[in-house]
Amino acid sequence: MLLIREYLEECDAPAVGRLIADTFSEFNLTFAPTEERNLHLGPFQYARSLEAGHQTEIARLIWAEMVYVAEEEGEIVGMLRGNLHGYGRLLSLYVRGEYQWRGIGRKLVERFEQDCLWEGVRQVRLASTLYAVPFYLKLGYKRSTGVRTGFGFEGRGLVYQPMKKYL
Repeated sequence: MLLIREYLEECDAPAVGRLIADTFSEFNLTFAPTEERNLHLGPFQYARSLEAGHQTEIARLIWAEMVYVAEEEGEIVGMLRGNLHGYGRLLSLYVRGEYQWRGIGRKLVERFEQDCLWEGVRQVRLASTLYAVPFYLKLGYKRSTGVRTGFGFEGRGLVYQPMKKYL
């Protein structure tokens, strides 16, 4: 059974770090030559490291005002990070590949949107990877500008689509 819950840094950070590294690599870094992919992953390239410094940095990067995980049978299979600053900012959403298309991402976004409304926020903005644009369109998000090119940590050339939704 799927459980959407708040992130618990001490016990969830290692699993969430691995989820981010694996999912981002699999679905968003196919454009980058293999030797450049770690530049986009930054500290998440060390998600499987047991070194305390690596794990501390990964936990620091996961932190946001609102972080939720999707757990199925004790395994974290999805996560969402977001902030509130006059509007909701969905910072990142990841669902493990074999769990995609099961409604997990939708449930994470719905939880975030509900909490935004609870806090009086009526608009959510995000920067979607091109892979995820169809998903967000199905949830009612609209493209807010044209496609842009940015970077991930030290890597260049990451293409994204700014989007927003009025709640």
